[in-house]
Amino acid sequence: MNQAVIFDMDGVICHTNPYHSKAFRIFFEKRNVYPTEEEFAQHMYGKNNSYILSHFLGRKIEGQELLELEDEKEGLFREIYQHHIDPIPGFLEFLTMLKSNNFKTGVATSAPLLNLELIAGKLNLYPHFESTFASEHVNKHKPDPEVYLKSASKLEVAPDRCVVFEDSFSGVMAAKNAGMKVVGVLSSHGKEDLPTCDLYIEDYSKLSFEAIHSL
Repeated sequence: MNQAVIFDMDGVICHTNPYHSKAFRIFFEKRNVYPTEEEFAQHMYGKNNSYILSHFLGRKIEGQELLELEDEKEGLFREIYQHHIDPIPGFLEFLTMLKSNNFKTGVATSAPLLNLELIAGKLNLYPHFESTFASEHVNKHKPDPEVYLKSASKLEVAPDRCVVFEDSFSGVMAAKNAGMKVVGVLSSHGKEDLPTCDLYIEDYSKLSFEAIHSL
């Protein structure tokens, strides 16, 4: 069966956004910047760090400065989140069901590799994935389709035979731009905040293999 399921990580495998918010609040408070929750929802969730930092600091953050600031913020996130790693309900069981039905699976996240290693390591996910990509592995971030096209290539599955699980506007657009089917995970946003998806879920507890196979 030459089919694949590719997961984003934040908000899709684990509900990490509250902990990213805590890390960013600490980070920005040191710089006397105090974003509201509405601003976080609009300009943080599903965005890459270059965009987030540039938006809230009010100037273009790039190059070595971006690397240093990103390292500081993501270090704060890992320090906070390492004690709270917990998959979205039903995820591990759903992943087991996919593997038992011979689906290829992968992760394609905009997060840094160290974040992926923390979560995938804690949940013992690496043995189950044939493809793993983090922010360091691409030149263009979501909504560009690069990370999903690279994933399909590594999985040796045509894009139109891949189903992507995403929770953000830019992530859904990246998958659609890659020509893939998309399941919207409503962990951080409502349906009205996302481009049209092929299926929507709150979590994985009631998701059947047949629903994914039909896509």
